[in-house]
Amino acid sequence: MKFEVEVKFHQDFIIVNGNKIIIGLSSKPEKGKANLELIKKISKKFDVSSSQVKIIAGAKSKNKVIEIVENRRA
Repeated sequence: MKFEVEVKFHQDFIIVNGNKIIIGLSSKPEKGKANLELIKKISKKFDVSSSQVKIIAGAKSKNKVIEIVENRRA
């Protein structure tokens, strides 16, 4: 599943509307801290491992595209 993500800083919330997510982050956007917080919050919201959440575009932008990879068990 792919989602467009819009980041708002200095806030703490997550809104999912179709394939769009608006998320508030408290971490500063430096040294990947905000991206790590984003991955943790999204993985918790969708009840998946953080390793299943990938930022595929916009790693250094407030507008990102993420993918949640399905857990494929044999």
